[in-house]
Amino acid sequence: MCVWLTLSAVTLAAGTPAADNWPAFRGHGDAVSDAKLPTEWSETKNVRWKTPVHGKGWSSPVVWGDRVWLTTADEKRTGKPQPVPGKGGLTSDVVGVTFYAVCVDLKSGKVVHDTALATDPDPAFVHDFNSYASPTPVVEEGRVYAHFGAHGTWCLDAGTGKSVWERRDLRCDHHRGPGSSPVLHGGLLILIFDGFDVQYVVALDKRTGETVWKKNRAIPYKTSDGDFKKAYATARVVEVGGKPQLVCPSAEQTVAYDPATGAELWRLTHGGMNGSARPVAGHGLVYLTSGHTRQLIAVRQGVSGEVPRDAVAWQAGKIVPTRSSLLLVGDLLFMVSDDGIASCLDAKTGKVHWSERLGGEYTASPVAAGGYVYFPNQSGKTTVVKAAKEYEPVAVNELAAGCMASPAVAGDALLLRTRTHLYSIAPK
Repeated sequence: MCVWLTLSAVTLAAGTPAADNWPAFRGHGDAVSDAKLPTEWSETKNVRWKTPVHGKGWSSPVVWGDRVWLTTADEKRTGKPQPVPGKGGLTSDVVGVTFYAVCVDLKSGKVVHDTALATDPDPAFVHDFNSYASPTPVVEEGRVYAHFGAHGTWCLDAGTGKSVWERRDLRCDHHRGPGSSPVLHGGLLILIFDGFDVQYVVALDKRTGETVWKKNRAIPYKTSDGDFKKAYATARVVEVGGKPQLVCPSAEQTVAYDPATGAELWRLTHGGMNGSARPVAGHGLVYLTSGHTRQLIAVRQGVSGEVPRDAVAWQAGKIVPTRSSLLLVGDLLFMVSDDGIASCLDAKTGKVHWSERLGGEYTASPVAAGGYVYFPNQSGKTTVVKAAKEYEPVAVNELAAGCMASPAVAGDALLLRTRTHLYSIAPK
């Protein structure tokens, strides 16, 4: 197995995907592109195509070649909400869910595959703010990996849309629904399960779906209340000293592992729960957020074991998001808080260059392309600003429905998934 993993890593490096591909949540990890995209659009302007997406899903689109993939879920509802045991008085009328992987042609918007993967007649509770299809799939040449948290993980043949393997035995109580997206690295598909009841990271052989390693989090939580143990973050592989580190945020702590073996490399205590941001790295730092405590932490790379507080280069609070991920563009760090305050910080020092209220609520993460930053919100408004130290607004664009999913970039197109449609924002 070790020999095969080494060969796979070499193959992956030799076959680095084209820049136009956007293979995972946040693209290649940083959500930054040099593409020249429109800065202005509407329902009738700069829309190359608009394709309806059935069901409900907040997963982001991913792109390989001329194919766009996303996931969704059709919910069977009774229309008569009933209390859900153990969910703090919350109610639900969902009595069945069917999970789908959808493939759309990048050039035309035509649906190529709409694959029903499985139906669960008694699904776990998912909060209405979330969805059964919130984790973003990951795609590579010939394969698509669709993940729905504890509801199941599927590997699909990208050409036929048919299932190659599936895993439905990886369990946890997400409590409010799934959110963490899968990561591909060196022949492995890596998944995070930070639930109410159990918390672990697992690596699967991407060819077969078999478990290669599994690591329990072993975090010393401050409470027995599982609500403070859950998180929704996506891991990030960071190269430090020529060696990869799998940085996995969670509630209370962020833990980094050797992606090949699962051996723990370091852990940082920062507090908080419900964290969903994917880490970013640069300038010898790893940038993390703490979830509901709204802390932004810049940790020096090269740490090991229990990370001391003096390994934190700088820290910020108040304007930090609990949902969306950070965006590192050169020396500038951009973010938008849940209530719509966008900020630009000096990535090396944490100094705030500007902070402006955009309006609305934000769950989707911003992307950068061609010297601009795109901030989509939950009501359908996307604010475009220059990726600069001074606040320079460029345009405010409206669509009929809002974005819970983060955008993708492919070629000359900005792909926006709203609550109802997938848009290709590009010159016609």
